[in-house]
Amino acid sequence: MTTNSADSPASPDVLEIEFSKGVPVKVTNAKAGKSLTVALQIFTYLNEIGGKHGVGRIDIVENRFIGMKSRGIYETPGGTILYHAHLDIETFTMDREVRKIKQGLGVRFSEQIYNGFWYSPECEFVRRCIAQSQDRVEGKVQVSVFKGQVYILGRESPKSLYNEELVSMDVQGDYDPCDASGFIRINAVRLKEYHRLQRADSQH
Repeated sequence: MTTNSADSPASPDVLEIEFSKGVPVKVTNAKAGKSLTVALQIFTYLNEIGGKHGVGRIDIVENRFIGMKSRGIYETPGGTILYHAHLDIETFTMDREVRKIKQGLGVRFSEQIYNGFWYSPECEFVRRCIAQSQDRVEGKVQVSVFKGQVYILGRESPKSLYNEELVSMDVQGDYDPCDASGFIRINAVRLKEYHRLQRADSQH
């Protein structure tokens, strides 16, 4: 399915992938004059593009459910492109603490699927939690697919949590950097105590 990246084309394919509630709903290749909105067609086309550029081939040693280790070589070019694009738009639109929880659930979800527990109550619960986490994951990501890699070129979203004025060093927004001093002192209490005990232990 995937071409050796050394033998892949000398010029990239630039794509725009649109997401709604975390689900890819449209892929556009402006240079090729191609735009797809049907889920199967999107995935098939991304497999074609990714495969042509040598994207998505891995060689790993993994742990099977019963405990033994096995070697596997997998190819998922379309899935790899979608993974990078989704990760980018998710970071752009999802609250930090929600994303931390979602990342942990993602690991559990993959284990449940790998071990054959799709129809289990715990897997149903995790799927619902992940689905809810995607409510605000909406927007477009521009990617370049080239020589075995997926490069993020840009993103846009009506539900972005990025506020340029808020984080600017040049524009006075609602955030005052001086407010961080109290936060730093509070966090330092734990660290000072930890190092006080370390010094005490070294003296014995």
